[in-house]
Amino acid sequence: MDWARLAQQHLLVIGDVMLDRYWFGPTERISPEAPVPVVRVARQEDRAGGAANVAMNLAALGAQVTLIGIVGDDSEAGQLTRLLQEKGVQTHFYATRLAPTITKTRVMSRNQQLIRMDAEERHDAFASALLPLVKQQLDQVDGVIFSDYGKGALSQVQALIQLIQPLGRPMLIDPKGRDFARYQGASLLTPNLSELRAIVGPVAGDQQIEEAAQKLIEQLNLEALLVTRSEEGMSYIGADQTCLHRPAQAQEVYDVTGAGDTVIATLALALCAGLTKEMAIDLANTAAGIVVSKSGTATVTLDELRAAIG
Repeated sequence: MDWARLAQQHLLVIGDVMLDRYWFGPTERISPEAPVPVVRVARQEDRAGGAANVAMNLAALGAQVTLIGIVGDDSEAGQLTRLLQEKGVQTHFYATRLAPTITKTRVMSRNQQLIRMDAEERHDAFASALLPLVKQQLDQVDGVIFSDYGKGALSQVQALIQLIQPLGRPMLIDPKGRDFARYQGASLLTPNLSELRAIVGPVAGDQQIEEAAQKLIEQLNLEALLVTRSEEGMSYIGADQTCLHRPAQAQEVYDVTGAGDTVIATLALALCAGLTKEMAIDLANTAAGIVVSKSGTATVTLDELRAAIG
């Protein structure tokens, strides 16, 4: 494995960026105002979420990373930018006063999430502002990841695909919603099994997944699908009839938050570095097994991946 080649890649991530905020503290009593636990907040931790977590995963694996997304004109945008730039991620955000930076605040006590509070507005109205930002970066990157969390930053994803397609850059998309036609012409999609079923109907087992994926690949002019299947691992189906199934690698599942971000980041980086499909799938599967054993939005480092591969 030529690990050094991973660090030579420069990837562009485009999508719904967000700030994941965690409040940690003990729970010792029930509120006299309502039958809810009172958490004495002892610690706050901020992490990059959504498309920003994809960028952080790439940076943790040693890649050069540029991130494009939409934020508010607020302190959360500043904190998110700081978190990313500390890890070497280049940020090019469109900032608006008309919507806040998407922020998910989770209250945690005794290793359990008690509640999640979301501050967000849809970003569809600002999506067109990303096109010139993307155009400025394309000459510098080896591949592109679209991270769609359904918040509106990628509501014009087809225009972005058409902008990038003539340049021959690999385009991997973590999709969202029931309209996959908007991703037509991308290189590879990474839906989870429930997302695939929402598009093609009930499927179970390797053969049905392969058949459904091949039809979708043909309809959307894709090169491949990678279907993540939770405890059943993942399946890669290519337009060239390649079918690779990998069992889950996790020894203990602690938290699946952001696991899809880790998968697409590792897969994209491996493919851009010229690794074979088999090696790229194995790396992505191993990375997924590592990240779900961690709490909350997390990343996998190159050292962790190297140690797990052996």
